[in-house]
Amino acid sequence: MAVSLSKGQKVDLTKTNPGLTKVVIGLGWDTNKYDGGNDFDLDSSVFLLGGNGKVTNEADFIFYNNREGAGGAVVHTGDNRTGAGEGDDEQVNINLSAVPANVERIAFTITIHEAESRNQNFGQVSNSYVRIFNEATGEELIRYDLGEDFSIETAIVVGELYRHNGEWKFSAIGSGYQGGLAALATDFGLAIG
Repeated sequence: MAVSLSKGQKVDLTKTNPGLTKVVIGLGWDTNKYDGGNDFDLDSSVFLLGGNGKVTNEADFIFYNNREGAGGAVVHTGDNRTGAGEGDDEQVNINLSAVPANVERIAFTITIHEAESRNQNFGQVSNSYVRIFNEATGEELIRYDLGEDFSIETAIVVGELYRHNGEWKFSAIGSGYQGGLAALATDFGLAIG
């Protein structure tokens, strides 16, 4: 049975699941009724962070146009442009045992594509979640439902996997940002023009 988290909670992943190496991070969302005339395209991105909380280079930013990082240990499965249907909208496969030692944290984010020009924000999004499941068995291990705490934000840091005493843990963050992906990337040490 999955551990269900609230904002700010942290939970162990590998210590309580000995031998776990390959996990899938599933991210999902629904958009509320919206009559703005534009598509509503949410995107998940992953930032591979060093001890300073920053990426080492652009290759540590994984998204639909750069789907693989950490020497193949982190793979984004692709862009879902509509968010329609049940289940995960986007997924990231991670081989925890192959993540390079210089990557101390793996941050998962959701942003709204062209949010400003389309006049869209997370106040129009519901049922957002992140879940972690065992790739081999499909067993859901951790789930964090974000709730409806957002209004004008255009980007969210959902949560992060991080190393602690040689084990991987997950932190439910749920922090919203204005300024979309560019604001997030700047915080994580990247300049996006």
